[in-house]
Amino acid sequence: MKVLILLGGNEGDTPTIFQLAIELIARRAGRVVAVSSLYESSPWGFEAKRNFLNCVLELETTLEPEVLLDTLLKVEGELGRKRPEGIGYASRPIDIDILFIDNLVIDSDALIVPHPRLHLRRFTLLPLNELWAGWLHPVFGKTVGDLLQDCEDQGMVKLHSHSLEP
Repeated sequence: MKVLILLGGNEGDTPTIFQLAIELIARRAGRVVAVSSLYESSPWGFEAKRNFLNCVLELETTLEPEVLLDTLLKVEGELGRKRPEGIGYASRPIDIDILFIDNLVIDSDALIVPHPRLHLRRFTLLPLNELWAGWLHPVFGKTVGDLLQDCEDQGMVKLHSHSLEP
């Protein structure tokens, strides 16, 4: 299966944490085929002292979707992510979100695919558009490029100077 994944974070040495995440994901979940540029963005949905970094990676995997989710959550935990109960958006060293799995539509208690808010967030759409502009959203029937063009999010998003390796 082809999976598009968003990495985000704003605590610690984010580029190093992302590179470690990419290596762990490749070891445990499949082959990382491509990684977008790194983007810097203002926090979305809350106030924070530091901006976020984000990138999108393409993963080829044979893992079932919920097994993949469990694997990614374990990688998050190993890299310092804590999920305190009752707290919504917060600063974190890493967040790993599944954006798309092939053209699947999944709506379970554990996993919703495509990611339910990806079309609202420029910090997701810009790195996604960099390598996968023609990817068709299976629910909206629009390409990533069209979703980016229609996105009303005005938050700051800019290219970051650091690059990552698959």
